[in-house]
Amino acid sequence: MRYKILFISSWFPNKLESTNGNFVQRHAEAVSHLHDVEVLHSISDPGQKQTYLFDDQTVNEIRTLIVYYRKSNNPVLNFFRRMKAYKKGFSRLQKPDLVHANVLQNSMLFAVYLKRKFKIPFVVTEHWSGFLKLNRNKLSKAQFFIAKMIANKAEFVLPVSQYLLHDLKELGLKTKFEVVGNVVDTDLFSLKSPTNQHPFKFLHISNLVPLKNPDKIIGAALKLRNKLDNFELHIGGDGDVGKLNKIIGENKAESFIKTFPILSLNEVAEKMRESDCFVLFSEYENFPCVLLESLSTGTVVIATGVGGIPEIINDKNGVLISNFEKELYEAMKKVLLQETNFDDPKKHHEYIVNYFSVKEIAQKFDEIYRQILR
Repeated sequence: MRYKILFISSWFPNKLESTNGNFVQRHAEAVSHLHDVEVLHSISDPGQKQTYLFDDQTVNEIRTLIVYYRKSNNPVLNFFRRMKAYKKGFSRLQKPDLVHANVLQNSMLFAVYLKRKFKIPFVVTEHWSGFLKLNRNKLSKAQFFIAKMIANKAEFVLPVSQYLLHDLKELGLKTKFEVVGNVVDTDLFSLKSPTNQHPFKFLHISNLVPLKNPDKIIGAALKLRNKLDNFELHIGGDGDVGKLNKIIGENKAESFIKTFPILSLNEVAEKMRESDCFVLFSEYENFPCVLLESLSTGTVVIATGVGGIPEIINDKNGVLISNFEKELYEAMKKVLLQETNFDDPKKHHEYIVNYFSVKEIAQKFDEIYRQILR
């Protein structure tokens, strides 16, 4: 039996933020292989004249309705407009058997409303690193209260990593938990063909915010260049590439450090296949899709051992380091000189297929849905 599943999320790709919450979109696409999925999202637009604007289209064969509302300087009014936007959008969609909410922020109070008014059960997938223990001091009491209230009304809370599961349980949430990881399109992120390309290519793709430390990745590459010259660093994404270009220019490193702007998913996959090692030097993470995607192409990883990263990266597919630039330099040097004992790239791809492919993640969600709806 195919159920009707409505995905809602605190974050979702839209005309203002094209990549924000794209991991939620991928979960919805995975589920759509087994169930009838629709997506509803609401977001404010500061430049909008109309109070509400409906963007109803089919994206990757899923009906996706985004309701934009005029942003106010009053946060309370903004919240009420957001909830009204959700209600207006919901009235245009089919009534679901189950709501799949994402990220325990106040937008997901709409899932609680639907449960109370229409008796529609809901689950919540949690992605946010804000609930990790190391970040809790940044959250307000209101954020904690709302998150607990939503979680305790949910049938399941589904963190994407064991690490996040542990930290969520410490909050005293009274609900069922099940870990369901992020999903990778293993057909798109296919295994690269063996090559003898030269030079060796390090790769970093992110939103380039400070916690990703793109400037320190460049710093490690500059230091490595003083010792070895048979490599390039390719770095970019949907962030401030201009700032990186300035650092590169000041160090006259344009010949071996290449930047690029935001890429499509197809371009990301191709970029990974063309690379030898992906570098992630974040101060904290939850369960980054980009590492799963990199492994799926057969590309090994250097990454900080934070959040859920040690659940997927080990000495057979990468190098785990702490958040010190010297360790990043040493790891890059080690990988470049092939002082490693990595498995064959085919094994990296098979691991992702077996645990994080569309088929596997869809099946995990299906089992949870059926526990609730049977």
